[in-house]
Amino acid sequence: MSKQTQTISPGKNFLAGGFGGVCLVFAGHPLDTIKVRLQTQPMPGPGQAPFYSGTFDCFKKTLAKELSLCVSDVPASGMYFMTYEWLKNLLTPEGKSPNELSVPSVLFAGGMAGIFNWAVAIPPDVLKSRFQTAPEGKYPNGFRDVLRELIREEGVASLYKGFNAVMLRAFPANAACFLGFEVAMKFLNWLAPNL
Repeated sequence: MSKQTQTISPGKNFLAGGFGGVCLVFAGHPLDTIKVRLQTQPMPGPGQAPFYSGTFDCFKKTLAKELSLCVSDVPASGMYFMTYEWLKNLLTPEGKSPNELSVPSVLFAGGMAGIFNWAVAIPPDVLKSRFQTAPEGKYPNGFRDVLRELIREEGVASLYKGFNAVMLRAFPANAACFLGFEVAMKFLNWLAPNL
């Protein structure tokens, strides 16, 4: 007896993916901020110690001054999962399950999910990167100041800096990610069907 696959609406996929993005922000963004600050801290002068002595020192100093959470991952993650599930359903032949998709179809759905994710995520990511790498105190009102400065000095197109590089990476990276996910899921379903 085969189980019927329940089709989930794009709205539910978007909301569930957005919630996943919230979880991602709380779990990953603080460490991303620490990583960027450690990577971009200036070299100390002769006889001076670096501003951050390491990961834990950077975390402590950052936490003491601010809690900078970027919520760009919420709509981007919603778009990511909604697009992937929508394309999987669209590419599924009549009478088949989305779990039976061919490798090229999974690669296409995963790659396009990455493209749609980054189409939403690039502007907030540019703001986040600019804010995180700015000298301390340059943007007292946070992301609003970054946005005003970028638009005033470089125009709206500045919010899409790195677009080509991001899009060139997005398709193959996310195609591989979702193919790996689907292969692992099939293996786990075979190995431990009741897990």
